[in-house]
Amino acid sequence: MEQKLADYEELGEKRLKLADAVAQSVGFMGPVFSSALILPLIVANLSSSGKGAGAATPIAIILAAVGVAAIGWMVAAYARRIHAAGALYDYVTHGLGEQAGFVAGWVYYWGTAALTAAIPLGVGGITYGLLHDDIGWKHTPPYWVWGILWAILLFGLLYFGVRISTRVQLALVLVSATVFLGFFLYIIAKGGVHGNTIKPFEPSSSGTGWSGIFFGVLYGVLIFVGFETAANLGEETAHPHRSIPRAIFLAIGIVGVLYLIAGYAQDIGFGLDASKWAASPAPVFELGAKGAFGSLWFDRVLQIMVILDMMAVGLGCGVCTTRGVFALARDRRIPGMLATVSRRYGTPAASILFTTALCVAVPIWVRLGHGVLSRQVPGAPAGTLFPEWFPLFVWFAGFGGFALVTVYGALAIGGMKGLWAYENKVALVVAGLVGLAISVGAIWGSIYKVPSPANKIWVVTLIVLAVGVLISLVARGRRPASKVLAELSVGGNGPQP
Repeated sequence: MEQKLADYEELGEKRLKLADAVAQSVGFMGPVFSSALILPLIVANLSSSGKGAGAATPIAIILAAVGVAAIGWMVAAYARRIHAAGALYDYVTHGLGEQAGFVAGWVYYWGTAALTAAIPLGVGGITYGLLHDDIGWKHTPPYWVWGILWAILLFGLLYFGVRISTRVQLALVLVSATVFLGFFLYIIAKGGVHGNTIKPFEPSSSGTGWSGIFFGVLYGVLIFVGFETAANLGEETAHPHRSIPRAIFLAIGIVGVLYLIAGYAQDIGFGLDASKWAASPAPVFELGAKGAFGSLWFDRVLQIMVILDMMAVGLGCGVCTTRGVFALARDRRIPGMLATVSRRYGTPAASILFTTALCVAVPIWVRLGHGVLSRQVPGAPAGTLFPEWFPLFVWFAGFGGFALVTVYGALAIGGMKGLWAYENKVALVVAGLVGLAISVGAIWGSIYKVPSPANKIWVVTLIVLAVGVLISLVARGRRPASKVLAELSVGGNGPQP
């Protein structure tokens, strides 16, 4: 018997606007957090290969944005036709088949789940450090308590309506990004250390020419991870065929401009000294400190902005993860109980409970495991340790990013097949090949000469993938809801099963 859309669980009413979709993608990317702490990887990854774009980092950012836009073009093409909560899971399903689609979704949403679970550690750890170490509040609760409090807040923001989630993301990003953008423009207005210059846009400034710039691009892709997550709101957006594609390109453009300003400002802020910039554990905080371009109190303001942005990231990751788990469960690829929807709020209640439980469990696990992973600072004297929360936070973030770019590659391949009859073939092939090249490059950059324990990320990803393959052979599921939605899409032009 042919299954109808009415046979499947459905999320709430289509009430979201373009601004909500943009907030989801921008919030997930975390432009403030990435500008503050991830940009040094593009300059030079001192913990692995030592290669990077150097003082030519702005060029690497531009190239990374172009590469990501190619993948974004393919996501937007699917988003015009398929308006389903599973997003990339549904897109790969239509391009490569149901089993490959499930495995891609399995890997992708374990990646977003890891990112979601990492945020309580980051929020808790930075909040504790600010209150206890910088401000001197000696009786502040420990990091794991702050992390659990964030998880409880996350549950409320996710459960009581998706508009609450997106609007809070928008507010957090606007506040934190405005402060950071103002600071970067101040550095530029001051001329940095030696004045404004065109050198950051000259390939020779990288120190190793184009090879260093392209190596920087591999890490540059990671700061855009999550741009596509607006597509997870397709079922809850008023005009998804129009709003979701626009949101994807707006998110890439807005965040790309912010990254470019941040890269240039930090570049001249460190006087084009790439080694000093790359070696700084928190370059923006260093530039915002007394004696540089800020003061003691302003440095603390910057830390608060990073915490706010991390909350936006956590909320964006939570929205994405809960919709993905819901989509997999609705198709009965994983237990159907996880597709339970709140009758009052129209949110995926069971998957929200699952995601929140994970966020509560991780800080407790880290505390009981005394950090779980090694806390020794590489190259530092014996006894020099990272904070207890930091190693697993970094590992989860690395795993999440690696899992997502892996699925980007699958999407690039599947999209060339699945969209062949619906899009301009030349544009499709160009987008697919560029997207595949960027994805493979990012994967290589995440593996090449990476030290322990990050060198196990690809191994764990393979294990997760293998488990997904086994599940796909055992749990056949039912006809994907996205295929029914595609048949009912506007004009009937969606990819057909």
